[in-house]
Amino acid sequence: MVRKLVPIPTQRRFSMLPRDFRLYLVSRFCTGTAMTMLRAAIAWHVFALTGSAFHLGLIGLVQFIPAVGLSLLGGAVADTYDRRKVMMCAQALALTCATVLFWETERGTITLLLLYAMVFLVAVATAFDSPSRAALLPSLVSIDFFPRAVTIASTNQALAFVSGPALGGFVIASSGVAGVYGLYAGLVVSSVATLAFVRPQPRGAARRSISVKAIHEGLTFVRRRQVLLGCMALDMLAVIFGGANALLPIYANEILHVGARGYGLLTASLELGALLTSLVLTVLPPIQRTGRALLIAVSAYGVFTVLFGLSRSFPLSVLFYMGVGVADQVSVVMRSTMIQLATPDALRGRVSSVAFIFIGASNQLGAVESGLVAALTSATFAVVSGGAGCLAILALVAAKLPELRGYRVDLRTKLKAES
Repeated sequence: MVRKLVPIPTQRRFSMLPRDFRLYLVSRFCTGTAMTMLRAAIAWHVFALTGSAFHLGLIGLVQFIPAVGLSLLGGAVADTYDRRKVMMCAQALALTCATVLFWETERGTITLLLLYAMVFLVAVATAFDSPSRAALLPSLVSIDFFPRAVTIASTNQALAFVSGPALGGFVIASSGVAGVYGLYAGLVVSSVATLAFVRPQPRGAARRSISVKAIHEGLTFVRRRQVLLGCMALDMLAVIFGGANALLPIYANEILHVGARGYGLLTASLELGALLTSLVLTVLPPIQRTGRALLIAVSAYGVFTVLFGLSRSFPLSVLFYMGVGVADQVSVVMRSTMIQLATPDALRGRVSSVAFIFIGASNQLGAVESGLVAALTSATFAVVSGGAGCLAILALVAAKLPELRGYRVDLRTKLKAES
């Protein structure tokens, strides 16, 4: 007798996950939605006040300073104190910034300087939140389930990143940018409340004190491993040259002429592509040849960026930017799996902080590069030349780092090391 396979309902599948991992996902969804919604709102607000591509790029520079200056310290803090409590404290600072932004915008007294100051403080909070968040995940699931957990967490994050910009665009159009700041505050409160119930597994290794030596250990660990350094550097350089996010207000207003709602949909399209990719990855076996998959994903990222830059059709622009999101999500999953499985728990906070410096540098310096090039030439030239630069960097990294090209995930070796 042949038995039919009955699909497990989504709600039941979610309830079958470990309790603390489920709470982590809920908290991460709230912060991911809040962060991307705030990012879109800030860019829209700054462009509304200035009408300047240069000032859009300056947002990235303001975020970059604390990302570089404090992320290593944030990693050391994550390896010394309770990572869950570090995240809660960091998000409390972000909540304070959201309250100030809402109040000043609602009163009509907001200034460009105050906007940049709040962006800076939110970036400070992120410098401590991100390493702890990345390092916390392996302590919530078993090692053999971890690659699948990374994919599920990435899917959850992609869903949040789709929700944030789209929701932000509709709220701006209906209630103004102050409404976005108020909603951001509510989501941060929900995230902190959920984190209060997470109970991670106790660590096996003794905690290190915060010191220059401890920070140096994390840097040395990354520097001596070609695969880790290579995947971080490739991501950073590809996004610095290929990132188009900072120029989306210009594309929405001056090139595609679609307004606030179109801006929200355009911004969300990248994350929609990432979400669809994550859903596919959750039902496929974990990719073992992660190095090759990473290189292919970055090449697709560059190609779709060029196509997006050249497009003058809103539907095609949405489609091409979704393609950028598809490629980016594969890259995120491959990179996260490689970094976390190659790093012992005692070093995960510090190694994650190095990774987030690369990620932060790529996002923030990418925004600066896009803004400056667009101000000197045009938005189209900035995006298209950036995509071409991404492909050139990929060719160089692939040629120089053979270990990255051939890297494979070996869970059996990892399980023996952990046992």
